[in-house]
Amino acid sequence: MKSTKVLITGGAGFIGYHLADYLSEDKNCEIILIDNLSAGMLDADLKKLLKKRQVKFSNLDLKDSNSVAGLKVNFDYIYHLAAVVGVKNVTEKPDSVLSVNIITTLNLLDWMKRTQKRLKKFVFASTSEVYTGTARHYKINMPTDENVNICLDDIGSARTTYALSKIVGESASLNYYRTFGVPAVVVRYHNIYGPRMGCRHVIPELMLKAKSAKEYLEVCSTGHTRSFCYVSDATKATVAVATSPRTVGQILNIGKEDEEMKIGQLAKKIVAIVNPSLKIRPLPTQEGSVPRRCPDTSKLKELVGYRPGVSLKEGLKLTWQWYRNKGR
Repeated sequence: MKSTKVLITGGAGFIGYHLADYLSEDKNCEIILIDNLSAGMLDADLKKLLKKRQVKFSNLDLKDSNSVAGLKVNFDYIYHLAAVVGVKNVTEKPDSVLSVNIITTLNLLDWMKRTQKRLKKFVFASTSEVYTGTARHYKINMPTDENVNICLDDIGSARTTYALSKIVGESASLNYYRTFGVPAVVVRYHNIYGPRMGCRHVIPELMLKAKSAKEYLEVCSTGHTRSFCYVSDATKATVAVATSPRTVGQILNIGKEDEEMKIGQLAKKIVAIVNPSLKIRPLPTQEGSVPRRCPDTSKLKELVGYRPGVSLKEGLKLTWQWYRNKGR
């Protein structure tokens, strides 16, 4: 049987690793992970994954247009997850956010246009952050669907650079499809969480703070609401999007819309798991954070039959189990 060849950029990162781990369950799937390890980790989990004969790793920087030229492979599926992410990086290094996220995407698209003749799908990983400007200045429906007109917030704000870089990536991907036939699809991830996502996201940050707190867990933006999606659901949805012929040229939200809750409620659930004796101490609202975010996933359900299977309660327990043992 002919093997399926997959390329994952950002393969040492959070979603990239979990995607590779899920795909590697198919012994007929050959996977190449690309990462420059500027943020991703070559840790014990990834090293264990790389022991599988069909999973390979290359330390490449996609800002170099020649970096992928050495990959003499015709891929069936390419998942582009490599990007500079995180509020700290965005606020401190907006130049890197723009240059890395835009240039790597354009380099990859140009390489695919020239060399990838058997490609079935290119999946561009975007973000719910693209809705931020619209949500801040206009009334939009919640849950929010993919047809909302996108606008930017303060163009001079460092935080705007991340959304802008992803909007450019979306436009480039879809226009390479329309102009050159690169079979692209855009996925907008909404608050994906789970093991191995680092410490600078709300769920692991609250868990680690709760672990060491004595009396109070201090929580910002307690009145803001989010809907969180466990990473195994997100990876399954991503693969379903890639393998469906119905998704080419589409933009699709990936997330979970049926357990939207306030950050204060989330903190209480985390305290109940990690350190039940703690009380919640609300802090001021975090600057730049939108009050509400929740995806409409009806289009995803219609095209690929997506139904998330992990409840927030179960996902938080699985996430804490990993962080309690690994501590990062």
